[in-house]
Amino acid sequence: MNKFVLLLSVLCLVSGSSFSQYSSNDTGKVMKSPASILDFTMKTIDGTRRSLSYYKGKVLLVVNTASLCGYTPQYETLEKLYEKYKDKGFMILAFPANNFGKQEPGTNADIKEFCSSKFHVSFDLFEKISVKGSDQDPLYQYITKNSPYPGEIKWNFQKYLVDRSGNLRGKFLSPVDPMSKELTTEVEKLLAEKGT
Repeated sequence: MNKFVLLLSVLCLVSGSSFSQYSSNDTGKVMKSPASILDFTMKTIDGTRRSLSYYKGKVLLVVNTASLCGYTPQYETLEKLYEKYKDKGFMILAFPANNFGKQEPGTNADIKEFCSSKFHVSFDLFEKISVKGSDQDPLYQYITKNSPYPGEIKWNFQKYLVDRSGNLRGKFLSPVDPMSKELTTEVEKLLAEKGT
């Protein structure tokens, strides 16, 4: 009987703690449903866990990236976009993925080196994840299935604009350059809004 009570107590402790934060990259845990992307915890390119609630109050551009893609030069215009608006509360979150044409075959260390040496990227890079398929990361499951912009990721460098409260407010396909009027106009609108 004592072993049963002890086992039950441990199970309650474990399941209770797993409901505190919706976490990507942790398989096998029962999690609460996320209300926004700020409910996710991801790993940075260096492997440090970071709750996306860290970015509350900032306008975000979430983008899946790849180093060997025809759109890879967008790293340069992503950096320009970040430099232009970072002091106004803007951040870019880049998630490398190898889902399209195996165009991101490198390790996280390779990706970090490539982005900093070739494009001088200073915005936030995260660990390589899967953005589609059976191994799709929970963050991208949320974006593609439970957000106002459902639908599969079409290719590398698909972009999602997120307001200061973590709500998805725009979707831009790969051909839309980060410094295009189409995208910068929407960034400026969200920067002008007050967050909660």
